[in-house]
Amino acid sequence: MSDASPGPVAAAPAGRFRGSIAGGARRWLGIRYGRAPVGDLRWTAAAPAPDLADEVDARVFGAACPQPPSPLPLGDGIAQSEDCLFLNVWVPDAETPTPRPVMVWLHGGAYIFGAASQRTYDGARLAVAGDVVVVTLNYRLGPFGFLDLDAVVPGAGFDGNLALRDVLLALDWVQRNIAAFGGDPHQVTLFGESAGGGLVTTLLATPSASGLFHRAIAQSSPASSVYGRERARGVASRYVELLGIDATAPDAAEALRKIDARVLSETGQRLYAEIPTDDPGTLAFAPLVDGELVPDAPVSVLSEGRALPVPLMIGTNKDEASLFAYMKSPLIPITGERIERMFADMAADNPEVVLPERAQVLAAYEDVRHRALGLGIAGDIGFRLPTLWVAQGHSAVAPVHLYRFDHSTPFLRLVRLGATHGSELIYVWGTLDGGPKDLTFRLGGRRTGEEVSARMQQRWTAFAHGREPAASGAPEWPAYTVESRATLVIDRTDRVVDDLDAGLRRAWGENVLSFT
Repeated sequence: MSDASPGPVAAAPAGRFRGSIAGGARRWLGIRYGRAPVGDLRWTAAAPAPDLADEVDARVFGAACPQPPSPLPLGDGIAQSEDCLFLNVWVPDAETPTPRPVMVWLHGGAYIFGAASQRTYDGARLAVAGDVVVVTLNYRLGPFGFLDLDAVVPGAGFDGNLALRDVLLALDWVQRNIAAFGGDPHQVTLFGESAGGGLVTTLLATPSASGLFHRAIAQSSPASSVYGRERARGVASRYVELLGIDATAPDAAEALRKIDARVLSETGQRLYAEIPTDDPGTLAFAPLVDGELVPDAPVSVLSEGRALPVPLMIGTNKDEASLFAYMKSPLIPITGERIERMFADMAADNPEVVLPERAQVLAAYEDVRHRALGLGIAGDIGFRLPTLWVAQGHSAVAPVHLYRFDHSTPFLRLVRLGATHGSELIYVWGTLDGGPKDLTFRLGGRRTGEEVSARMQQRWTAFAHGREPAASGAPEWPAYTVESRATLVIDRTDRVVDDLDAGLRRAWGENVLSFT
């Protein structure tokens, strides 16, 4: 890697990339890792980007995948295009005698929103604080990345699990090229939050991902929200119908490939709202148990100790569901009627599983205000319980560290969001300055937030280095075992609690609950 003006150059097998320096880090933005999946390549597995002979200007982000109007600002001037398979690299602006560990980030956004260019995911602070190489990437979203069109238009050359395949392709790129940026391809940590966390736990149950990453961090993973062919076929059929296309017509595939991307995105937005409204607790877009790339339900594979045996850090936030209620999102069922429907559908989907009795479940929430009861149940069934099932099963084959993020600022407490879904992100990334419209620290708490961030970055990056996830001046974080069930509670001051979720486990029982 050379540093000739006007920016650092990385000479990799994929090409020569000229970057820039900002925030104490060298950065390369908008590096193409896959061919553009457009035209006849729409809804097909992406091929690797060709190696380039000419030097590439890697100083601006690539396009984000087309998506509905997003609650997540994608970044200044970010275009949207199906040609979105780009990644970004940050490296501390300092020489080191040995390659640095690599942390590859998968963004969240309900499998339909988001991009690697979001302000929160500026990798400079994390790279510098932890002496790591940070990689962020875009993958196909919503109908572009999570439709199983082959089920309704068979033989047309459509592939499934496209977003998952995108991530695998990016991990292949990292293995081949990251050494040119000072990274160690044998020390890759895959980490992600929400939908990104769901991709992490799914990849742990994907045999072909073996060797592409060596540690994993799953933040607020909806690990059980991965469905089978029948449910995916229903979603794809409904999508094609909404587009006004007859799936049995001989020109159906050609018509699908010609529809404008904006129309596809708008139709995806409609389905995104309709599916969880009609079938509470399910998502329109999610990874698919296809029997091939993903042979079995990831939550089953992980809970039974059959996943890739790599060390895992996993956890959730204390008040996961409050954000969905605040945004009036259909994704999480929080009313009594919708929760009852979810359980009825789950029972029908899993006739061999005995669901816990209503009184047994409510016992876990006897100290919860009535208005917050639905939020607690929804957050637990969507995030906390799958995380506990994963932690228990995976601890039999690899070290597991379990956490719960409880920290909140005065403003977030005032508006009753608390430690809500995604609120840990700014602390992991060290991006506490969210811009002029960010009210997180409006009522104070910034100094404490900086302390929480420093500890989380120390723990996350120590884990990536292969060390114990320790932080200076904070309690040691023991590995999770079925004997102690040690859990790190992250707050103004960290503490370790044995069997933090004992009441939850007693109330819900030991059976894995999910939709097929």
